Amino acid sequence: MFRRLRERNEWKFFGVLPKADRALAVVWWVVLVLRGALPAAFAVAMGALVGAVQRGDSLAGPVAFGGVIFVLLQVLTPIHQAVGANLGDRTAAWLYDRLTDACVRPPGMGHLEDPRLTTDLPAPRAFDLAMTGPPLALSMDLFGSGLAKMRGAH
Repeated sequence: MFRRLRERNEWKFFGVLPKADRALAVVWWVVLVLRGALPAAFAVAMGALVGAVQRGDSLAGPVAFGGVIFVLLQVLTPIHQAVGANLGDRTAAWLYDRLTDACVRPPGMGHLEDPRLTTDLPAPRAFDLAMTGPPLALSMDLFGSGLAKMRGAH
């Protein structure tokens, strides 16, 4: 089962992110998890605030807790977009470096004239120029938003 999972293209793609930039990849994943968990935490904070009002307790703690979560909910999305754009650029550059190594490392030019590769070699450039899909700098935000929504963010 794990072998089939590791063979999936999604798994391979997300496995490349830390190779391109480990620190940015860690930040991207941490912010993604926070974006998914904070809406539930905000609901809990609002429940604590309502409970404090009903009991007549001090509101300082629940308001501060809810306020911090609210601010995080507002600022994490643009931070995630910026980190994702940088990570996408770094990943695209890393992949281009690997493609360049694969093209220039073997001696001669015979490997570049292989008919099986003539359609594959231009594909990465067409992808990054947004001819066949959005470049990775834009795609990372789409991936992050979709995954955050799956985890519970809005």
